[in-house]
Amino acid sequence: MRGLAGTGVTAMLAAMASTTLAAALARSAGVDFEIPDGGETIPLSGVTVVTGFFSFVGVVIAVALLRWSARPADRFGWTALALTALSLVPPLISGANAATITALLGLHLVAAAVMIPVLARSLRARTD
Repeated sequence: MRGLAGTGVTAMLAAMASTTLAAALARSAGVDFEIPDGGETIPLSGVTVVTGFFSFVGVVIAVALLRWSARPADRFGWTALALTALSLVPPLISGANAATITALLGLHLVAAAVMIPVLARSLRARTD
C-alpha cells in the first residue's frame, strides 16, 4: 500500500501542475474564471489546491479498495469515472460564461486523465 500511496502522491503533484498550467494558459487566452454568485474569480492557487484535495481523495479511495476489495482496479475505475462525471455538474450549473464553464470542464478532465490511469494501472499491477 505504501507503494500505491507514493505513486498516487506523485500523480497528484503531476495533476496539480497540469491543471494549474492549463488554467494559466486559459487565463492568458482570455478566460476570466469568474463565478457570478458573488462575482468572485477563481485564482490559479485555487485550481491547484482543489486539484490536490480531490486527487488526494482519489488516492485514499485507491488505497482503501486495495485493502478491502477483491477487484480494486475495476472498482476504482468505475468509482473514479462516476466521481469525475459528478464533478462536471458544478461548472455546468455555476452560471459562469461559456469560456469559464468550458475551461473548468477541461480542468476536471485533465486531472482525471492524469490520476485515473496511473492509479488504475498501479492497482492492477499490485493485484495481478
